[in-house]
Amino acid sequence: MKSALPIIIRKITGISLVFPLILLLTNCSGNQAKKTEQEPARPNILWIVADDLGTDLGCYGDTLIYTPNLDKLASQGVLYTNFYTVTAVCSPSRSTLITGMYPVSIGTHQHRTRYKKPLPEGISPITYYFRNAGYFTSNGTYSNKNKPGKRDYNFVADSIFDGTDWTQRKENQPFFSQIQIHFPHRPFLHDTLHPVNQAKVILPPYYPDTWLARKDWALYLETIQFLDQQVGKVMDRLEKEHLLNNTIVFFFGDQGRPMVRAKQFMYDGGIHTPLIIRWPGEKNKGTVCTDLVSNIDVPVATLKLGGVEVPGHLQGINFLDPQTPKKKFIFAMRDRRDETVDRIRAIRTRDFKYIRNFYPERPYTQFNAYKKQAYPVLSQMELMHENGELTDVQDRFMMDTRPVEELYNLKTDPWEIYNLAGDTAFENKLVQLRELMDSILLTYDKGIYPEDPKEIDFAKKMMAKRYKKLMKQRNLPENPTNKQIIDYWKRRFKKFE
Repeated sequence: MKSALPIIIRKITGISLVFPLILLLTNCSGNQAKKTEQEPARPNILWIVADDLGTDLGCYGDTLIYTPNLDKLASQGVLYTNFYTVTAVCSPSRSTLITGMYPVSIGTHQHRTRYKKPLPEGISPITYYFRNAGYFTSNGTYSNKNKPGKRDYNFVADSIFDGTDWTQRKENQPFFSQIQIHFPHRPFLHDTLHPVNQAKVILPPYYPDTWLARKDWALYLETIQFLDQQVGKVMDRLEKEHLLNNTIVFFFGDQGRPMVRAKQFMYDGGIHTPLIIRWPGEKNKGTVCTDLVSNIDVPVATLKLGGVEVPGHLQGINFLDPQTPKKKFIFAMRDRRDETVDRIRAIRTRDFKYIRNFYPERPYTQFNAYKKQAYPVLSQMELMHENGELTDVQDRFMMDTRPVEELYNLKTDPWEIYNLAGDTAFENKLVQLRELMDSILLTYDKGIYPEDPKEIDFAKKMMAKRYKKLMKQRNLPENPTNKQIIDYWKRRFKKFE
């Protein structure tokens, strides 16, 4: 273990503090850390899950945002810099978290399904295994002990959780609990106490540098600050209830940013999210782990922490075990999202991203009612595309078609904007990842295509109805122009000036 990162300045409770983040180079299990107290044989385990969160936190290097509670949590635990989700939308990603299985291997890959089915025979939510081992399981919200948390799983099952809060357990019974926090899911909020200076926002190069884009990004960061407040309240509660010394706390997002070219897509903006694990006492305090980790690995590691036998069908690894070989790549997927039919698969290694588009004849920006009504920058980019006002980099995402394959060198191109799939200098890498993808698809991808037309028709009608209702609430036409939508957002955002 040695120091390998620069000292980072954080603001905690209004005071600037300086602390070094220590990089654990040999393994990220923390077994090398000195133990300061006897660990309980059966620890409590808590997942705090944010909705639509990129790595835009102070402890991840964002200097515009005010996240004292998450920065503090990172200083007390392990911060993972390379944590990715198997997909970039909530329901299939959460189905992975609760089953330890890839969505395409168990039929939970389509987002928003009417005819939800039971899990395949032999597959159960991991809460069943915790329950059989004597754990109490719960899923709730940070503010209401009696309100269940988000349960977007795309399958039906009986009694996934025992309750909504760990206080409902028997005396001295260990718990595996989840607390779901809605932020920073859209619609965004304005933080009047710690407003983000939109003039200092650094936008990705694939967005136009406009007032609207900057304001939207600033409000996203401010909404994360509300998330931070709620995480602080959860941690305060654990302390008041004297649970910190026997509870392992996981904090992570269900996917990446709720932004154009991020949510629902396979670029890092859509699948890269924070992971922080706080252990009881001083164990692993203030360390940083650079290992590749997928959220499919979290269920396996969590079961192991509780001393629960891990069923052989789970598809992740125990990334907390120093004896487990490190992950060399993560596998991610995109399928139908609401009414929008698509199929994309991706492999991410440390240095490269390979993406395969199964519908290259369709644009990236197929109509999607949710994104059209929620993402102001999408309408602005569509209008600027029509007027020829986008740069070449920005315009690529607005094309009518897309390549079958995409290959990005993440070391030199972290924004994933220069497709190397046709570059002869990278032909060997392309072939290598293409063959790896073929092998993965044969092993894990059990998705049936095309999907039942009844499901697609249901989603189209449902989303069309929602879109029509929202346009009416906003005093817009049933099918507004891009300019009308942009003007609406400008009027709304001006109220936050």
